[in-house]
Amino acid sequence: MTLAAPPSDVTTIWWVTLGVGLIVAAVVVVLLQTLLNAVKRVERNVMTLWQTATTLARNTATTWLLGDTAEKLEDIKGEALKHDELLKRVTGT
Repeated sequence: MTLAAPPSDVTTIWWVTLGVGLIVAAVVVVLLQTLLNAVKRVERNVMTLWQTATTLARNTATTWLLGDTAEKLEDIKGEALKHDELLKRVTGT
């Protein structure tokens, strides 16, 4: 029993198919690496944004008190003026 060699054109088609498969695999690897780099970049930017947003939230958590602060400041100013008048009367100036 002898093995017959495949025809030359069949061998050529196999080599071309293997070559194309290798090129496709290389392109897939490059695209996946590009995607991985983009995802890492997005993740870094999201972490930066998260840190900035939490810092902003901490710094502005009590801004709702500003209205009360202005009101209390007016009360303190009125009280300070009363003390000033009393001291003027006591010292005679």
